[in-house]
Amino acid sequence: MNNFQNIVIAIFLAFFVFAVLIFSGLLNIGGNDTNKNTPQGKIVIWGTFSSPDVYKVFDDTRDKNPDLTISYVIKKESEYQQDLIEAFAAGTGPDLFIISPDMVQKNKPFINKIPFASYPQKNFTSAFIDGASVYIDKDGIIGLPLVVDPIVLYYNKDLLSNEGLADVPHYWDELFALTSQLTKKTDDGAISQSTIGLGRFDNVHHAKDILATLLLQNGNAIVSRTADGYTALLRDTTSNKPGSVTETVLNFFTEFSSPSYPAYSWNRSLPDSRDMFTSGKLALYIGRASELFTIQSINPNLSFDVAPILQTRASPTKRTYGEIYALAVNKKSANSANAFQVAGILTSGDSAKNFAIATSLPPASRTLLSEKPTDPYVSTFYNSAIITRTWLDPDTIKSDGIFAELIQNILSNKLSVADAVNRAQSQLESIIKN
Repeated sequence: MNNFQNIVIAIFLAFFVFAVLIFSGLLNIGGNDTNKNTPQGKIVIWGTFSSPDVYKVFDDTRDKNPDLTISYVIKKESEYQQDLIEAFAAGTGPDLFIISPDMVQKNKPFINKIPFASYPQKNFTSAFIDGASVYIDKDGIIGLPLVVDPIVLYYNKDLLSNEGLADVPHYWDELFALTSQLTKKTDDGAISQSTIGLGRFDNVHHAKDILATLLLQNGNAIVSRTADGYTALLRDTTSNKPGSVTETVLNFFTEFSSPSYPAYSWNRSLPDSRDMFTSGKLALYIGRASELFTIQSINPNLSFDVAPILQTRASPTKRTYGEIYALAVNKKSANSANAFQVAGILTSGDSAKNFAIATSLPPASRTLLSEKPTDPYVSTFYNSAIITRTWLDPDTIKSDGIFAELIQNILSNKLSVADAVNRAQSQLESIIKN
């Protein structure tokens, strides 16, 4: 290639980057300095966060940008995805919409990605937690992360102190020794008090999230991106024994509902694990950070605290599963340049901080997470957010059914663990392709 060709290519690339920056609103062409990089027009945002304080965050952003109008529409979580699909089809979709990783695949055709030319991948990874990389695609940024809802460990302080336990467990294998102390049975053998809700899918709150936590802690991403799209990883191939990681996780999980194992502390006759925890009969409850106020409201007299989720002792890195929410731009937005700007404003600085406060969830911003809060609950949530990972669930309802069947096939001995994993792998691959 001669010098002339090199110059032509360089000029072309320069114009391309310049055009992208203008389109994204990161460069202002024309106008005066007072209006530079100031978003304008009307921006409609959809989401499921219903706290009144969320409106205030958007109002404050609008007040700082007098030429901007922000309209926030709250959607019911059960209807949100369908409402989006219908609105996109009708051309009436929002300019910005809040998504979680399980919404990425379904909404990919409607998302206007941020090109790496205008927002380099390095800038993204420096600004947000490692787990937010789920929003990095091969050709751009899918969404800008807002807040994190990590899986944590709630524990009943009274039940632990009654048994002389001064500290909450830190590792999963500690549960085996605790079972004999914390699980209580009636004279006829019925469980009246349990150590932890594990082992089943039907009455274990967040059973899929718990399984995801265990898999992620053991190095299994569940679903990963490929050059052609996505692929399922339940049938693990990182060692010579196919499915070894997943099988180990499943064997551990189901031990707690098998009467033949010393870890037995859960069965189908027990209520939902969160209900049992709020009634004061469950020592350890695995739940989300967002459940704090719900637990407090159900039983204001419950003496409980929050700790980071249990870890795998052999792993050098700490992990938990969590929901990471982000702002995505509608590909058909009539005001996309300003929508990009508003998304950038809301996911950084004071706006991101105030949004986290409004939703009572830790931010996804590395800078904001470094500012440790004094509240002990929130401090634990912040620390958990830093180690949060997630996965690209292709369809949360269908995958719920896949994981439920996976556990039931093992508990009923209908299939061997290996065969149950193979079946779940095929089912997951099927919904990914569809």
